[in-house]
Amino acid sequence: MRPVAIFRFSPGDEPGRFADWLDANGRAWRLLALHAGDAVPASAAPFAGIGMMGGPMSVNDPLPWAAPMQALVRDAVERGVPVIGHCLGGQLLAKALGAHVARAPVAEIGWHDVDVVDAQAGIDWFGGRSRCVVFQWHYEMFGLPPGAWRVLANAAAPNQAFVVGDRHVGFQGHVEITAAIARAWVAQAGDELPARSTPTMQSAADLLHDLDARVAASNAVADGVYARWARHLAG
Repeated sequence: MRPVAIFRFSPGDEPGRFADWLDANGRAWRLLALHAGDAVPASAAPFAGIGMMGGPMSVNDPLPWAAPMQALVRDAVERGVPVIGHCLGGQLLAKALGAHVARAPVAEIGWHDVDVVDAQAGIDWFGGRSRCVVFQWHYEMFGLPPGAWRVLANAAAPNQAFVVGDRHVGFQGHVEITAAIARAWVAQAGDELPARSTPTMQSAADLLHDLDARVAASNAVADGVYARWARHLAG
């Protein structure tokens, strides 16, 4: 069985629920830590799927792995190897396929409602939900690549998630979030949070309030997404 390649771009941006789901469902995976010097593979052929995590950088930064990652994503799409991107990973998928990624009008941090904007997507990807809550921590946003199908939206970021070819999916938010990851990010980057919550940014106290219940609800959404995505895993 070919493994799913999981790309980590920054320490602390762990695969979280994504890796947990793969483990629980007997899917092998291989972590490639680009921040630690792992090389970007030249081809997607050895992998069943490509998963990309988040990170504090921009896909528009002159990073040594940015162009090779975009080339790998395009190779995966051409081969039909499913790709999933979380936050920065979603932006990478969007840019690799020709979309514009730019600074968002407002930052979005914390737990925020997103609407399922297509009824079929609600059935196929989100368990019949018309709305769900997604954990966010982003300052940039993506446009839609040519041929993409927008599936999630909210007022802060009208393109919250998209699907391409019924097998590649990019998220602006972090459906992979776990309680441990959320607590670690607040500990590491709490200075980015406001003292009092605003409509798009939560204080540390509000972000961590009722965390276990929020994560459990998020995991239920993520599990459905990962199950749908995994239908097309190669090998």
